[in-house]
Amino acid sequence: MTSPKIRILIPFVITLGILAVSTASIFIRYAQQEAPSLVIAALRLGIAAIVLAPLALARHRSELTGLGRADLLLGLASGFFLALHFATWITSLEYTSVASSVVLVTTTPLWVALASPLVLREPISRMTGLGLLLALVGGAIVGLSEGCQWSGSGLACPPLSGFLQGDSIWGNFLALTGAWMAAGYILIGRRLRAKMSLIPYIFVVYGMAAIVLLVIMISTGSSPLGFSPLTYLWILALALVPQLLGHSSFNWALGYLPASFVSVTLMGEPIGSTILAFIILQESPSLLELVGGVFILAGILAASQSDPAK
Repeated sequence: MTSPKIRILIPFVITLGILAVSTASIFIRYAQQEAPSLVIAALRLGIAAIVLAPLALARHRSELTGLGRADLLLGLASGFFLALHFATWITSLEYTSVASSVVLVTTTPLWVALASPLVLREPISRMTGLGLLLALVGGAIVGLSEGCQWSGSGLACPPLSGFLQGDSIWGNFLALTGAWMAAGYILIGRRLRAKMSLIPYIFVVYGMAAIVLLVIMISTGSSPLGFSPLTYLWILALALVPQLLGHSSFNWALGYLPASFVSVTLMGEPIGSTILAFIILQESPSLLELVGGVFILAGILAASQSDPAK
C-alpha cells in the first residue's frame, strides 16, 4: 500500500521527470557543435556514474557487494543495451530533426510489449496489437515527412531511391534502433530493479553503460579532450538534468506505479522536446511530423493499456 506522502510526491516527480528529459535533445544539439556523438554519450553516462558513486558506495555498499553473479551479468546486459540506446539515439540527432528523433525513440514501450511474449512469456493483447498498427503508421509518416511535402495538389515525394539515400532516413533509423535498445534495457532491467533499491540499481546500470560507451569511443579513435568549456558545460547539464534527474525520476516512479502508466508519462518527452526545439532552435515541426507523432503517441497509449510487466 502506497503511503499518503508517496501519493503526494508521485505527480510532482513524474512532472519533474518529463521536464528534465525534454531538455536532453537541446543539450545534445549544442554539445554536438564540437563534440562527436559517442563522446557525448560516454561522458553523459560517465559523469552520472561518478556523481552517484559516493552515495552508492557510502550508503549501499552492502547491497552492492551482496549482488550475485547472475545479477551482475544482468546489470552488464542492461547497461550494454542502455549504452547502445544512447549511442544510436544521440547520433540520430546529427541527421534528423528533434521532433522525428524523439518521437521515434520514445516508441520503446511498444517494443517492450511486443517482446514480452518471448522474454516474459506474456501474450499480446488486442490493445497492444492496435497500438502496434497505429505506431507503425505513425513511424512511416514521420519517415516520409523528411523528404515529402504536402501541397494543395496532394503529397509530393521524391523518388524512392533518392529518399532512401538521404541523411534523414538514416537518422530516423538510428532513432528507432535507440528505441529497440532501450526496450532491451527495460526488459532486462525489470528483473534487476525488483531485487535492488533505486541508487544501487542506477549506479550499476549507468556505470556499466559508461564503460561500454568509453570502450566504443576509444575503439573509434574519438577523444574526450580538447573541447571548449561551454561544450563540457552542456555535457555536464546533460548528465545532471535529463540523466540523473529525469531518468532516475522515472526509475523511482516504477517502484510505486505500474510500468504501463510510467511508460505513458514518458510520452510527454516528444511534446516537451519539440516545443523546446521550436523556441530555442527555431526548428519547426512539419505538418506530417505532427500527424505522425500523433499516430505514434496514440499507438503507445493504446499498447500501454496492457501492462507488459505483469
